[in-house]
Amino acid sequence: MAYWLKLLYERKEYVVNFDRINTFCYEKNGRVTFWLPDSAMPIVISPQNNLQDYQKILEFLESVEGLESDNSHWVKINYDRNEYVINLTCISSFCYEANGRITFWLPDVTIPIIINPTNNPESYQKVLHYVLQATGYPLA
Repeated sequence: MAYWLKLLYERKEYVVNFDRINTFCYEKNGRVTFWLPDSAMPIVISPQNNLQDYQKILEFLESVEGLESDNSHWVKINYDRNEYVINLTCISSFCYEANGRITFWLPDVTIPIIINPTNNPESYQKVLHYVLQATGYPLA
């Protein structure tokens, strides 16, 4: 069942199916960014200018963090001084390097995520487990 939210952003009203959003980014200043599917358009919500919608987004993220089902496999990753909450089922390729780094590219965004076992050990293991579980291919 779809999870729809009505949001106000830049003087426009959006009705967004959050089940189709695959990446959220928490920034140090408290802003939350997500990208609309099929458009790469970022929506940036902060508690200072849109507290009600910000709280709705946080409630949604609390409900999906760590969720694993047929349609989703959410993981939290610290990368580039931000915290990303990503649905790994939407990732179409993973690259494993000899030094152990894993790179993958976020859909609808041009941002690569690069993790290694020392700076993100828990998330790194979750990505390794997901790739093996979803594809049958171990990375490494």
